[in-house]
Amino acid sequence: MTTTQQLYQLYLQHPVISTDTRKIDAGSIFFALKGDKFDANTFAQKAIETGAAYAVIDNPEYQLGEQYLLVDDVLTTLQDLARYHRRQLQIPVIGLTGTNGKTTTKELINAVLSQHFKTQATQGNLNNHIGVPLTILTIDATHEAAVIEMGANHQKEIELLCSIAQPSHGLITNVGKAHLEGFGGIEGVKKGKGELYDYLAPQPPKGGALELHGGTVFINSNDAVLMEMANARGLSNVIYYGSNGSNNLISGQIVENAPLLTLQWTNNISGENHTVKTQLTGAYNLSNILTGISIGTYFKLSADEINSGIEGYQPKNNRSQIVQTATNTLICDYYNANPSSMFVAIENIGKIDAKRKVLILGDMFEMGQESPAEHAAVIQKALDTPVDERIFIGKDFLSQQSKVKSQNLNVTFYPTAEDAIFGLRTNPIKNSTILIKGSRGMALERLVELF
Repeated sequence: MTTTQQLYQLYLQHPVISTDTRKIDAGSIFFALKGDKFDANTFAQKAIETGAAYAVIDNPEYQLGEQYLLVDDVLTTLQDLARYHRRQLQIPVIGLTGTNGKTTTKELINAVLSQHFKTQATQGNLNNHIGVPLTILTIDATHEAAVIEMGANHQKEIELLCSIAQPSHGLITNVGKAHLEGFGGIEGVKKGKGELYDYLAPQPPKGGALELHGGTVFINSNDAVLMEMANARGLSNVIYYGSNGSNNLISGQIVENAPLLTLQWTNNISGENHTVKTQLTGAYNLSNILTGISIGTYFKLSADEINSGIEGYQPKNNRSQIVQTATNTLICDYYNANPSSMFVAIENIGKIDAKRKVLILGDMFEMGQESPAEHAAVIQKALDTPVDERIFIGKDFLSQQSKVKSQNLNVTFYPTAEDAIFGLRTNPIKNSTILIKGSRGMALERLVELF
């Protein structure tokens, strides 16, 4: 069997990891990870033939020579290799998790820090038990800082990812109603996300047996849930930021939302005020932007460097993207959805300065037994918000249609996205600002061409 130390020596000579034989880099190390419907051990020979230097396998049947490295379990070996590599690094590693805004916040932090440092950050949303070790293994001796996003839909997942990424600094964007089925309700979400605070705490939580790590935590002081979670763990090395608060390193407010955000922020140490124009929409992004500004300030970047990073970040991957068409302004936010992100997105369009506003909302997935109540609550939120038209798509929203009492609210329900496409072609929307938001599985990007 190949040990982690032996594999690490080979990794230093071949520091590129491949997991897909369709995209093999010459001289890389191929890890034969198993999927739900495949066993990549069967692709090991192809990986070698197409240029991999070594193939890490866990089935001796496929060990065809010295280039085939046999281990007990390929996934565990990948994670162990990343842990070992992380221990060799002497750079700040910023770990972040949360219910909403993880990827946007990660990109903003990276955009700011990269104005001054050579950084490495999670690509896209590779934030799970495979993506995190792969990201760690892309960090080399030239990097000066790393930003690692950590996602989870069950308890103990963040604990595992912290053991791999070993963050020196960290933050939770927020705690809300997402993956309720996997976490076992909102208290389960708090416990699961709080595993990052547990890792960074100066002493283990009550009844816990976690290794002591310590670290610096960044917290939005306006978020009562995060403040409560931090206080319960006795976090001592904390940097605060928010819209107000005497203990904040950075304070900031939105001065324009039309629909792109402009912020005014203050360095409370120097007392200097600054203004930054962003390419982001949504008042809910205030905290995400202030996180980037605070971390930049903490790491001694100048205000010009920080503003340059914030101004230069353009959202993508259908997260709060603004798309201007011939007749409409679209807020494309259909990468994912849960009750917490739905509420703030609906609130935001209510506040936007626009002549005509339309909500197009798709079903939220992974809600478990809370689904009926949560979909009903989102409908009520939409009804209470000053917009001109409300469209709900999906069977979960449709099941709550009877709860819409008034006939004067311009509300339409469609059972599927296909039905919505037909309806919107028949009754096109023009000269409007339109929020399109729903869970990824609803594939609401199919609607964009209609506007």
